[in-house]
Amino acid sequence: MSERTRKKRILVIDDSESIHRDFRRVLSPEHMGSQEELSELEEALFGLTVSAAEASEPVFEVDSAFQGQEGLAMARAAMAEGRPYALVFLDYLMPPGWSGVETLRELRKVLPEQAVVICSAYSEYSWEDLIREFGDGPNLTELRKPFHHQELYQLTVRLTGFSR
Repeated sequence: MSERTRKKRILVIDDSESIHRDFRRVLSPEHMGSQEELSELEEALFGLTVSAAEASEPVFEVDSAFQGQEGLAMARAAMAEGRPYALVFLDYLMPPGWSGVETLRELRKVLPEQAVVICSAYSEYSWEDLIREFGDGPNLTELRKPFHHQELYQLTVRLTGFSR
């Protein structure tokens, strides 16, 4: 299987440029520089080193949207191209545009089965509120910021069904 077809597509919808960089560092480190540079960065930030086994793990294709409307348009376009996103990470708060919940409402109208991880340090909604509105299914998960890089990586692998 080719490198291009192996990669799972991920969409990050968040208003913070630094969050997009964090996702790329964890899920698509080839775009951030060499594995050696990544290892040095992780060691400096987290006091961790990356083993050879971790370095050979799957790498994802990560796209960025900075507002909900932009993310919805990108998700629609990806579906129309026949290359849908395997997973969408969605921030709760993205001023001045749609909130994450509003974005999720709109996304569910056109892609009802899209797997989404809502993530933020703060929320106006409880998990119970989200379950009441969107249902308690496998296509909706919550991840609180700040998250550990390994937690993000493992969640992404699990939710995208990545297999070798």
